[in-house]
Amino acid sequence: MASPDSDRAVALSQQLKQAHQQLRRQVETLKADLGRRRLDDDALVTHCLAFCAALTTHHTGEDEGLFAELLRARPDLAKTVANLVQDHEMIGTILLRVKQLADEAARSPASGLDAVGRELDGLMAIMESHFNYEERAISAALDAGVRDTGWSGTVFRFRDHVG
Repeated sequence: MASPDSDRAVALSQQLKQAHQQLRRQVETLKADLGRRRLDDDALVTHCLAFCAALTTHHTGEDEGLFAELLRARPDLAKTVANLVQDHEMIGTILLRVKQLADEAARSPASGLDAVGRELDGLMAIMESHFNYEERAISAALDAGVRDTGWSGTVFRFRDHVG
């Protein structure tokens, strides 16, 4: 019979997958809504900012909490963690571009929405690759037990502001 601690560890792996699913849904909703927004409607900017904040919160929680604990428990994952952090930096750069384009699109012709859509397409592809890699690379370590020092709040419980 599994102990409550091992049950909690396995739950962390599942929660990571659920968090990723929630972020996928948010960006998909944002992308679908692009065609329904009026250009003078600041909802586009608001929704882009909310999504960007949710993804940034998730990645910051991983970088500053989860990965530190993961490395304490599994120093052999240093290269994997470095790769994940590098992905987060790249995704952060794309998020800045999404924010800029959304702000421009709120004041510009319809082509601005197209630019946001293209950037979101690229972001979605990178997110999918990153999430799949992260889940494969660290789920076993999470299931083996990683101490939660409070990092799970930002990694798993960001608010869904989109939609």
